[in-house]
Order: sequence, then structure tokens, then C-alpha cells
Amino acid sequence: MSLFDLNGKTALVTGANTGIGQAIAVSLAQAGASVICAGRSSCDETIAQIEGAGGQASGLKLDLSDPLAGAGAFDSPVDILVNNAGIIRRADSVDFTEEDWDAVMDVNVKAVFFMCQAFARAAFARGAGGSIINIASMLSFQGGIRVPSYTASKHGVAGLTKILANEWASRGITVNAIAPGYIATNNTEALRADAERNKAILDRIPAGRWGEPEDIGGTAVFLASRAAKYINGAVLNVDGGWLAR
Repeated sequence: MSLFDLNGKTALVTGANTGIGQAIAVSLAQAGASVICAGRSSCDETIAQIEGAGGQASGLKLDLSDPLAGAGAFDSPVDILVNNAGIIRRADSVDFTEEDWDAVMDVNVKAVFFMCQAFARAAFARGAGGSIINIASMLSFQGGIRVPSYTASKHGVAGLTKILANEWASRGITVNAIAPGYIATNNTEALRADAERNKAILDRIPAGRWGEPEDIGGTAVFLASRAAKYINGAVLNVDGGWLAR
């Protein structure tokens, strides 16, 4: 059996309807996992991609603006949890509203914690281990500008990843995070269309290119697989070398 074989595993991916979440769901399915594609909006496109390639997938409507919405998502056994869903709000810090602060923190940190908690409780109840993969950010390490709640939330994701790894490693659950760099998705289309910004970004990336969503998908497969069974509490940069620059 390949170290990267996920046959017989069930994965739940939040925010699986598009972009990085979609690529992660498709990649996990390609490795053999049955994937529950969870999202606030329809994941039909992702499910169709997976099933069209001969994989197994199902959909789950999940709006994590209610941080406890996922409490019942693990009534059936889930082996792999990918906390990808997230939101961002932009404004100068001097003008930033409490509403925008709370909205981002609820989805990006509070919901992540309670999804992890529900996953672990279910795993422990059936005497099983598993893998949790959180989606962090380059702003888990850097400050950024005009995104105070997003930056705070992604620093929070890195911290949660470490504390949960400390508590749950001995019980068979690995908890790690992926920090994507600049990835070519719908969310970054405006940046790529701006010639000046696009050049400035590419000039800093040693790889000389934007990342593809599949770059994150492959990393998720690795962290969910037996190949990563002794990796715990890591925040893995997948950024073409951006943070090393």
C-alpha cells in the first residue's frame, strides 16, 4: 500500500465549493478518500468533478458564520478534517468595525476550534485517531495591511494547531496547518489582473509563478496520509519561497 493511499478514509472539507477547498477535496478523492464537501453554498461542481473522475463525494450544507454549526457533522465516522472555510474583511485599522472583527473571528478561529473539538470528541468516542488540517496563511507569520481581524485570526489558527497537537498527538490525532502563498484562484483574480501588483508579487516569489490550487491539494494529501504520521503541530508554508525571501 502506498504511503499516500487514502482508500477507506472519509474526509470532510469545509469551504469545498471553490478555489483551494475544491482542489483539496478533489485531491483527497484522487488519493482514494470518500469526501464530504461542506460549504455555505452548493458544492455540486466539486462533487461532479470528483464523481466524474470515479471518486466518491457527497455534499453538506454548513454555514460557519454560526461557529457551532458543525457540531453534528461527525455523527458518522470521519477520519480527516480540513478546516478551509474562511472570510476576510478589509479596512484601515483605525476604521475597522466590531461587526467586521467578530464576523471574521467567528468563521476563521471560533468555528475552526469547535469543528476540531467535535471531530476529536467523535474520534475518541469510537477509539479512533485521525488527521486535522487547518488552513493558515502567510499572515499567520506576517502582519499585512488593512486586514486586522484576518491577520489576528490566522495567527490564531497557527496557535490552535499547536495546542491541539500537544493535547491530541498521544491519542492518535495529528493536527497540522497549511499556510498557502499567492494562489491563482477567484479570490486573487483582481491582483493578477493588475499588472503592477502582479509583477510586484511575482518579483518576490522565488519560484517565479503563482501557486495553483492543486499545490495545496497535494500538500493536504500528504498531511492526511501515513507519510505524515510523525508530523504534528506544523504550519507548513506552501508559498513558492515567499517567506524565505
